[in-house]
Parts: sequence; C-alpha cells; structure tokens
Amino acid sequence: MGRKVTLATCALNQWALDFGGNLERILKSIEIAKAKGAKYRLGPELEICGFGCADHFYESDTLLHSFQVLRKLLESPVTEDIICDVGMPIMHHNVRYNCRVLFLNRKILLIRPKMMMANQGNYREMRWFSPWKELRHVEEYFLPRMIQEVTGQDTVPFGDCVLSTNDTCIGTELCQELWSPRSPHIYMALDGVEIFTNSSASHHELRKADLRVNLVKSATTKCGGIYLYANQRGCDGDRVYYDGCAMVAINGDIVAQGAQFSLNDVEVITATLDLEDVRSYRGEVCQPNMEIEPKPCHRIKVNFSLSNADDIYLPTHQPITWNFHTPVEEISLGPACWLWDYLRRSGQAGFLLPLSGGVDSSSTACLVHSMCVLLCQAVEEGNSQVLEDVRRVVGDDSYRPQHPRELCGRILTTCYMASENSSEDTCRRAKDLADQIGSTHMNINIDMAVKGILGIFSVVTGRLPQFRTNGGSHRENLALQNVQARVRMVLAYLFAQLSLWARGKPGGLLVLGSANVDESLTGYFTKYDCSSADINPIGGISKMDLKSFLLYCVEQFQLTSLRGLQLKENVHNQRLILLQVDSGHPQDVP
Repeated sequence: MGRKVTLATCALNQWALDFGGNLERILKSIEIAKAKGAKYRLGPELEICGFGCADHFYESDTLLHSFQVLRKLLESPVTEDIICDVGMPIMHHNVRYNCRVLFLNRKILLIRPKMMMANQGNYREMRWFSPWKELRHVEEYFLPRMIQEVTGQDTVPFGDCVLSTNDTCIGTELCQELWSPRSPHIYMALDGVEIFTNSSASHHELRKADLRVNLVKSATTKCGGIYLYANQRGCDGDRVYYDGCAMVAINGDIVAQGAQFSLNDVEVITATLDLEDVRSYRGEVCQPNMEIEPKPCHRIKVNFSLSNADDIYLPTHQPITWNFHTPVEEISLGPACWLWDYLRRSGQAGFLLPLSGGVDSSSTACLVHSMCVLLCQAVEEGNSQVLEDVRRVVGDDSYRPQHPRELCGRILTTCYMASENSSEDTCRRAKDLADQIGSTHMNINIDMAVKGILGIFSVVTGRLPQFRTNGGSHRENLALQNVQARVRMVLAYLFAQLSLWARGKPGGLLVLGSANVDESLTGYFTKYDCSSADINPIGGISKMDLKSFLLYCVEQFQLTSLRGLQLKENVHNQRLILLQVDSGHPQDVP
C-alpha cells in the first residue's frame, strides 16, 4: 500500500526589513499550500526578515522583529495542521545563525542553523552569520518569553537534526549546502531520511538555472528521495535578482516546476508523491551503498503524519521536462522583472535613459519595454498587486494600462544628447526606437553647456583646447570628448529630477546606465558618464549577448528600427579599438 504525501514549496518576493509585508506573504503561501492539500510548507531563506538586510543583521531589533513575526505565525489559525518551515536569524549563545524554524500547531519542533555559508561573489554571509559546525549535534535553545507564552515551551532542539513524523523523515539543507561537495543530503539519505528540503536565496545569472536543476536531480539520483527547493524572488534590497525556480524532484526526476521570472509576489507549487517510490528506488538502485551512518542523525519525533488513509487514491505527479529559457529570453525577462521590483520599491515615478542609438543604450531601452510588456500581461491576467503598484508609480488611481507602448510613455523618458560632433544617423536611430517602444523622447543639445565649461577653463588658464580635427593634440582631444560625456551625466540627473515637474507631474525618475560587463571588466568607458547611474540593467551582460538580445527584440517585439544597428555597431567598435590603442588610456575613452 502506498503512502502518498502532498508537499508545498514557494517562491516569495520578500523585502528586507518589511516585517509586516513579509508576514502577509508567508501567511498567503501557507493558506495556498493548505488549500492544495499540503501537509508541509517550505519557504525561502531568511523569509521573515528578508535576505538582503546586510548590516541590519547586526541590530538586535532585526532579531526582535523576526521573533514578533514568528509569534504571529504561531498564533495564526492559517498555520494549524500543517508543518511550517520558515527562515529567520537567531542568536544562540551570543552567536548569530541563519536558521530554519519548523513548527506545528503552536509548537516549535526544531531549529536548524545553516552549516555552510555562501561567502563568495555576491554573498558575504560570514560577515553576519556563523556556520553551525557541530555535525549531528543538538543543543537546547531557550526561547524568548514572547514565544514561550504561545508555545508553552521553555526550550527547543537547536542544531543538526532531522524531523521524524509517523510516516517519514524530513531533513533540511540551506542554499549553499546543496552546492557543497559535502552536502548534508548525502549522510541524511544514508541514514534513512526520505524528504530533503532546501531554502535558498539564489540570484539569477545567465545560464545558471540548468546548474540548479541538475544539482537537485543529481541529489535524488544518487540517493533516492524527494527534494523540495524554495527560492527568493525579486531584488530584496540587493542589486541582484532572485529568480524563483521553485521545484520538486523525486528519484532524479523533476515533477513540479515554478516560474523562473514572474511578477507574482507569492507562488506556491505542490506535488503529491508516493513514499513507497522512494523506498523501492533505494532498494533497487542504492541498496549496495545504503548503510547505517556511524553517527546517526538526531531525530526529533512528532506525532503527525504527512499521509492519511484517503491519500492512496490521489494521483501522483509524474516526471516533467524542465522548460529552460534561452539566454536571450533570460536577458529579456530577468532584468525586466528586476527593474520593476526596483522601481516600485524606490518611490520614484519611472526611468530616464540617455539614448545614444547604440547597442548598449538601445538594449537598456528594450529591457524597459520588455518590463512594460510583462506588466500589461500581469494586469490582463488579473494581478491586482501589479495594477496597484502601476497606479502608484504613475500617480493615477484610476489608470489601467492598455498597451506596453502606452505604459512605456508614462514610465520611461529617453533623451538624445546631441553635440556639434553627433551624427544625424544616431539621432534618427534613437528617435525611431523611442517611437516604437513609446517612450517620452527629448532631443537635448549640450553645446552650450560644453562651451560654458570650456569658457571657465579658458578664463583660468588663458588657453582654449581644440579637437584633433581643429589642430588640437591627443590630450586636448581626449579631454574635450570626456567633457561632453560628463556633461551628459549632469544633464541626465537634472532632467531625471525635474522633467516630470516641468510637465506638471509629481515624482522623479531613476537614471538608467548602459555600461555592459565587457566595459566594466576592462575599464573601457568614460568615468562618470554611462558608468554613472542609479541602476545599470546591463552591467552583467556581455556585448555579444546584447547583440543577440536586440535581434530577439526585432522578432519578439517587432522593433524593426533595430535592424540597421548591428552593422553600424561593428564599424563603431573598430573605430573605438583604434582609439583605445592610440590613446593608451582605455579607462577614460569616450
């Protein structure tokens, strides 16, 4: 006879230090999980306080408010009769740990601290947390009085332990632990743990999703078992995008897949699976390697079952093929979702983009257009939160976007900043693209500002620099080009702050940068020009990928004005390379 269990995992858009909002989203996810028949609900890493709290983790208030949210979760009738697995920081013996708290019916079952920290690349967990280094060791944790009043417990188990229900055994991994060569799921599986859970805050990178999926599949291929993966979604205070991808796997097969890019703040996926499939798999495939661990996992027993007699009639989820996005689709969707999350949290009314008509600034404009496409789709599908946020951003409580082009006109302002050295071709390309995506477009001539700056220099030094074409030296030529570039930055911020005011509208605009990753790595850009912005959506994308993305936009969004850009850009790149070699100062080339 089968023992079928229904399990739920989540992708939540949690905000750093937004304790009230985070609580609402957690409760909503639990409510959805219960409605789908789940007896276990898993959420993302540090979901109570938000993953991106940075040095606020040092503050005792962050710990205090996290426990206040935990108390409300324990007291809520929504959390009854389902094992809830939530993430929060906890201090034990004056040491801060990144923890999972498992509770059921107003009782905390166990607290599992993270044992392997993410401390490279974008992550600095060792700055705020210590890893739990005592394998298979459990101590008593004395609960705060506010929690004791609800649970009636003085202490609860704290450490490397697993949860043993009446019908199965559940073990926890946290984010980085899955990526480690000594992942806890290995020794847990060898000791009979059948369900593994992973709560993550894993950021989006191009072509990264397949690594994540393969790790989860590999974990259960080697050892058998059920694997639940939850992840953060959105920006959460950081300049990275967490891309969801919640999933459920069994015995090497993915059986449930969440969205990688979505504007939904709460996504819950569930799967109904048969524990006997795990036992049969291990008996057939893993038997020669299964053994009793020399030091078994510390089991915390709870009188609760994930399955019941009626579950034997439930259909189980079958293996699916993961639908991976292509790299150009990831470029179109990931930064677009991140831009929206950043904009709605910033309190600003939109974006301003200096649009030169080249690959980089055109790519940035296309990302905002892609964002508007997603917003219109979400509103059409009935996403009330997106509609509420759109209305707040544009400052119109009755507004309802009808078309991406029309929405783009309200959210994006583009400007072509011409000088006496600018070409009509680039000006035309910028305007054509602005017309097609629908942005509010301006042509700004910067010659007067440049001449004013040079006039100041001339008064002080008695000399007036000239471009090379007018007989000036290489140094004069380089300085004059960089004056033009830096004047554009000053004007961009001026118009970002006051252009809506000039139109009689409230709010300001965020300045978008357009320096790709190649320029960032080589220092091949003008300091304080396109490198200076509030946010830079293409800062992690290569020039080659951006060109592929623009070709995708021609087909996907019918932005035909981009068709003539590729050849022009190739010629422009050759000229830049010659200039770089000639100047000897690649970090300061216009």
